[in-house]
Amino acid sequence: MDSSSKNLVGYCGLHCGACGIYQGRIKQAVENLRGVIQAYGFDKISADLAKWEPSFEHYAKFENVMDGLIKIFGECPGCVGGGGDPTCTIRECCKSKTYATCVDCSKMDECDKLKQREWALKRLREIRALGFQKWVKEMQSKVNEGYCYLDEKRE
Repeated sequence: MDSSSKNLVGYCGLHCGACGIYQGRIKQAVENLRGVIQAYGFDKISADLAKWEPSFEHYAKFENVMDGLIKIFGECPGCVGGGGDPTCTIRECCKSKTYATCVDCSKMDECDKLKQREWALKRLREIRALGFQKWVKEMQSKVNEGYCYLDEKRE
């Protein structure tokens, strides 16, 4: 397994390649929305539209929000590369203990940080059961077939 595959696994066990942000889905959604807005000229007539829908008075702020989405989520280098939540307590914990993932920690199953994120604990247990390299290979195969965490059903 090459180092780039290893770097696509977050400390919490998420495979960055399966992340909608890493895959560029937010950037694409914003670009698609901008395309529709421009095609219909809403960006040019927002002041006129505000007469019928008051929320269009805030169109410039909406454009700023879309710019912010692209700035923050447009190009993610992955968790290990510094992407994702800049305040992630799991990342900071692993880095301070020089762990590649929480699987390296003997207290993983009792960790309060992970108990708050059951989805992470589930994936970390999968990594532990399959072994890191096999899990990464299986995840990469799923990603190559179009898999994304955003497509999972939420409970």
